[in-house]
Amino acid sequence: MTMAVNSVLPPSTGRRQVSWGTPLTYALALAIAAVSIAPVIYVVIGGFRTTPQIVADPAGLPDPFVWDNYARVLTQSNFWQQAFNSAVIALGTTLAVVVLGLAAAFVLARYSFRGREGLYTFFTLGLLFPAGAAILPLYLMLRDLNLINSYYAVILPQVAFSLPLTIVILRPFLSAIPRELEDAAAIDGASRLGFLWRVAMPLSRPALVTVGVLAFVASWNSFLLPLLVLSDVNLHTLPLGVQNFSSQYTTDTAGVLAFTSLAMLPALLFFTLAEKQIVGGLQGAVKG
Repeated sequence: MTMAVNSVLPPSTGRRQVSWGTPLTYALALAIAAVSIAPVIYVVIGGFRTTPQIVADPAGLPDPFVWDNYARVLTQSNFWQQAFNSAVIALGTTLAVVVLGLAAAFVLARYSFRGREGLYTFFTLGLLFPAGAAILPLYLMLRDLNLINSYYAVILPQVAFSLPLTIVILRPFLSAIPRELEDAAAIDGASRLGFLWRVAMPLSRPALVTVGVLAFVASWNSFLLPLLVLSDVNLHTLPLGVQNFSSQYTTDTAGVLAFTSLAMLPALLFFTLAEKQIVGGLQGAVKG
């Protein structure tokens, strides 16, 4: 009887099972969250204080709350112009990244042709190429194309550097769609583009939201590229506006914190609202 029971039980691996529900795990998660969120909270709260209050007690709370800093930033025409420029560039980048990335990932996932895996490897190598290393040749190329001081000078390079990650995330989702669905769509008279639009895109929604949010946030927070290619003040984005405001009002620490809070607010809200979709998209990419 003992031998029969032992034959049914799985062999022991000799490794201790790790429980991810322990208090230590939650403590580490809370510590990491605190380190990530604390600077954001400090900047937002600092905008409700005065500069003398910050100098006297850097870690204190507003007493009383001062709304003048935010009101002063919101009444500046430069802020709204920079917000408009950031929105145009970020939305243009996001739209181009999603459309081009979806098209490329669909071909790499659903078509069979010679050199497909080599082409996919070529795209993934883009993840190893830092954007900062290409700034000088990129600037020279944009100058020769007469794109300096235009939205395209920022949108096109951002799209190029965002496509590798986009394809890496989208391809597993599109590959996981059963071939039977594509055959059924073809029997109903749907073309390849019809299958992509009516079947593949709805099923890949978490991945599309993920790549869209990542592209939007990266574009909104971009600083180095706009700094080099946008010398016209009327085309400056909010990250450049933060730098200009900080240089102009070096002694107004509270005003700088208020400007910074308002500049990062859209990206934070956009990322927070799509958090669940982002997690689902990344999980699907890892499983694929």
